Amino acid sequence: MNTDRNSQLPLYAQVEAVLAERIADGTYPPGTQLPNEASLLASFNISRTTLQKTVQNLITRGLIEIRRGKGTFVTQPRLTQPLTELSGFVEDMRAHGRHPSARLLARQIENASDTVAGKLALEPGTPVVHIQRVRIADGTPLSFDETWLPRDIGEKIIENDLEAEPIFTLLEEKYGIPLIEAEYRLEAIAADEAVAEALEVETGSPIFLIERTSYCDENRPVDYEKLYYRGDQIQFVTRLARRKPNGQ
Repeated sequence: MNTDRNSQLPLYAQVEAVLAERIADGTYPPGTQLPNEASLLASFNISRTTLQKTVQNLITRGLIEIRRGKGTFVTQPRLTQPLTELSGFVEDMRAHGRHPSARLLARQIENASDTVAGKLALEPGTPVVHIQRVRIADGTPLSFDETWLPRDIGEKIIENDLEAEPIFTLLEEKYGIPLIEAEYRLEAIAADEAVAEALEVETGSPIFLIERTSYCDENRPVDYEKLYYRGDQIQFVTRLARRKPNGQ
């Protein structure tokens, strides 16, 4: 496709309009990769500088994203995730009609830090199991999860295929450890290098950090997690009841 050199619109804006329309009409569905740079340059007969301006504008509009080392992809619509009950990633994604998957990065036994020990009601230095995974929805990395489990439970969990089997499901259905409730702490942070690499985003990108400690019977903490969600892919909502003032 040749651009209109006589148009009052700058070349980058013309190309931006065409690509945005192709995204809107499903020519480039969410999650698909755009043609590479050489193909776009030839297709629109434009310079690399013009294309870079177009790409940056589409990123700013939230229509595309650059995944490091992979290319440029059409973004998925942002998910709205309620924080009203204890649920796992797989359950959440299926409820949204997304296909969940995972990539296992590490699983190991280590000595609990002061923070981890405090969350799991253990003595600092007690051996625990540490699991790191990237959680994926329809091919898009959505969350980088770190999970710590008491050793007696964790050694059972890591015997399983953690790319296919959710930890919550293993705890409850395979090992008979029903989860009763969880404590959440949510914070907005910037992605450090390790998180950015796992999620295929730029260092400094906005991230939701959820710290979650899940409890089973007798108020025993059995699962402590740090969940790093991409800020451009998800938003969290909740509904709160009004606390009645004293005397009313």
